[in-house]
Order: sequence, then C-alpha cells, then structure tokens
Amino acid sequence: MKTILVDAVGCFITDKVIDTEMHALLEQYPNKKILLTGADDEQMVEFGLLDVPYEVFTLKHDPEKTDPAYYEQMLERFGLSASDVVYFEHNPAAVESAEHVGIPTHHWDENKKDYAALKQFLDENL
Repeated sequence: MKTILVDAVGCFITDKVIDTEMHALLEQYPNKKILLTGADDEQMVEFGLLDVPYEVFTLKHDPEKTDPAYYEQMLERFGLSASDVVYFEHNPAAVESAEHVGIPTHHWDENKKDYAALKQFLDENL
C-alpha cells in the first residue's frame, strides 16, 4: 500500500491551523500519511507541527524541498522507493524536485483549494 506524502505548511496546515476538509479527505484512505516540511525546531513550534495527527519529516532546511536530495533522503529514511509513494505540494519548485526523483506529485493550489482534483489524483495514483 502506497504512502501519502503531504506538504505540511501550505497544504495540510494553513495559518497555523489544520485544514479540516483536507484532513477529512485524507482520513478516507487507510494509507500511511507523512507530512513533509523543511521546518527547523523553532518553526515546528511556530507552525503548529508538534501536535498533528501524522508523522512529520523534516531536514531543517538542509537541503530544502526544492532540492531532489531532500526527497532522496526522505525515501531512504523510510525505506521507500518513489513508486511506493504519492505526494502533493503547494510549491511548484518542490513539485518539480519531487517529480525529478520519480515521485508522482500533484500541485496543490492553496488559493483554489480544489479538493475534488486532489481526490482524483489520489484515487488514480494509490
């Protein structure tokens, strides 16, 4: 069963609050979920990432998610390959970086909040 990788800040958390509609959507899937962030220790507190319902992965900006090495290290840490995961992310440069290592990735437009398109991406790729 594939793991769902979720951009933490900008997708799952907006303005330091969990997006309840997104959380409800994700809970429809039995798959493991991992929140991905670049947050350092101070930002983990600032963005409210210490009290979330899913595991959080960060490399504390070394490297950033815009660097394919971020995703390579994350996959290695969890013993996963790119074919074992799907991902959605709000930053177009990070989307490109994840796709560079072969991760099926959906760009989440945080202004449109198109939950139907996200659900379709998940349904087609899980």
